[in-house]
Amino acid sequence: MATKPAQNNLRYLRSGTMQRLKPLDLVARELVEGMRVGMHKSPLKGFSTEFAQHRQYVPGDALKHIDWRVYGRSGRYYIKLYEAETDFDAMLLLDASQSMHFGGGGIEGLTKLEYAKYLVAAMAYLVVDQRDAAGLGVFDSELRTYLEPSSSQAAIRQIAGALEDLPTQPKTDVAAILHQFARRLRRRGIVILFSDLLDQEQTLLKGLEHLRHRGHNVIVFHVLDGHELTFPLSGNARFTGLEGEDPIVADPRRIRAAYMRELHTFLDRIRTTCEKARVDYVLADTSRPIEAVLSGYLVSRSQGR
Repeated sequence: MATKPAQNNLRYLRSGTMQRLKPLDLVARELVEGMRVGMHKSPLKGFSTEFAQHRQYVPGDALKHIDWRVYGRSGRYYIKLYEAETDFDAMLLLDASQSMHFGGGGIEGLTKLEYAKYLVAAMAYLVVDQRDAAGLGVFDSELRTYLEPSSSQAAIRQIAGALEDLPTQPKTDVAAILHQFARRLRRRGIVILFSDLLDQEQTLLKGLEHLRHRGHNVIVFHVLDGHELTFPLSGNARFTGLEGEDPIVADPRRIRAAYMRELHTFLDRIRTTCEKARVDYVLADTSRPIEAVLSGYLVSRSQGR
C-alpha cells in the first residue's frame, strides 16, 4: 500500500512560500494528544500552563499547588490543576483522483492536483517547523500512499518526495477514506483534507462526523480550478468527464447562468456539510497564490474565526 518517496526532486517545497509562511502557526482549536510538551491543549491535566480545575488535596501532593484562597473560604485543601500542553499529529489527506487533474484557470497553469500538492508540502513544512508531526495519505477510490506522522525534518522531504509521481484512478471515495482514518488514527490530532469534493455530500458528512466523533480537529481545503469557479468559456465546446462520465457538446454562453447557479448551490451544500460536522472549510481557488490561501486561513484561525 505504501510507496517509497522519491528524494531527488523536491519542487513542491518552494523556499519563497516557506519563508512567507514561517511566522504563522497551525494551532489546534480543541484538545489533542501528544508525546511531549508543545503549544496545544492536551486532555491530560498537569501542573503547568493554564488553570483548568481543582481537586481535593491528598497526602503526598506538593504544598505549592494548594489553592490557599479556596482554603480561606472553605477551610478545605484543594489542589490547582492546569491544562498540559502538547504536540499534535497532523494527517494530510490528498485526493489524487482523475477529476483533480483538471486545470486551465490556475496560477502557472497548475491543475487542481498540482496546486493541492503545493498546499500539502507547505502545510507539512509549517507543521514540522513548529515541532509537530506531519503524515501523508494519498487516495483516490482507496488509499495509495501512506506515511506515518513524524516531527523530524526528514519528514518534510519524504512528504514532498512522495508527491512527485502519484498513481491515480478515475473515481474517488472521500467518505470511505475519512472513515478509514477515523479508525486508523489512535491519537487525537488534526486531519487536513485536500480535495475537489466531487462526492456525495451525505456520505462526506458521515465521514467528517466520524473523525469529529473520534476527537480530531478537521480542516477541509476545497480545491477548485479558477475556470470551474468563473466558467469563462465561449464558442462550442466538448465537455469530457474526468471520472467516466459521457462527453457533452454545448455552447458555454447558453449554459453559463445555469452552471453558475449549480456551482453556488454545490458550494453552499459543501459549506453547510462542514458546518454541521463542525469542520473548518477553506475554498482553495487555484487562481490565488498558494501562500495567500494558507496565510489567510491560518490568520483567521489564530483569531478564533
